[in-house]
Amino acid sequence: MQRWLPSTAAPTLTRRQLLAGVAALCALSSWGALATAAADPTTPPLPNPAISHTDAEWRQLLTPSQYQILRQAGTETPYSSTLNNEHRTGLFSCAGCGLDLFSSATKFDSGTGWPSFWQPLPNAVSERPDNSSGMTRTEVLCRRCAGHLGHVFDDGPKPTGLRYCMNGAAMNFRAT
Repeated sequence: MQRWLPSTAAPTLTRRQLLAGVAALCALSSWGALATAAADPTTPPLPNPAISHTDAEWRQLLTPSQYQILRQAGTETPYSSTLNNEHRTGLFSCAGCGLDLFSSATKFDSGTGWPSFWQPLPNAVSERPDNSSGMTRTEVLCRRCAGHLGHVFDDGPKPTGLRYCMNGAAMNFRAT
């Protein structure tokens, strides 16, 4: 008569089971981080803009891509904006309200695919913490209409060490 005896060998996982488990853990931890970030009460509200419109008015004033970026804090595809390759002398202004934001003198090629600057014009932008996407960043907004422009990072060139990584669709260029 044979008896069942527990095995003393450790159970083995197949490669597929291991990878599926790791993927599930990553997905759960990412979901938790995103849910925490989305519910983070430390993100301050948008500033009171000097220029404001109803949602319907913004939709009439802006192209669909401008609306998605400026009013819904979207991000354009890297290398999709013609402003990334704009090298003439001039000013970059908000596509929502026309406020001049950046000078071409502070533009540099960051290699990221988005127009990048090491400094905005005085009193042109406002900044606030952005805890979306499971990370903390600094969002850059137009000071006049509170349109989302992009984010600022501390990996830029001298003299500021900052990289204002802007969505090209959020801006217009005017040669001077």
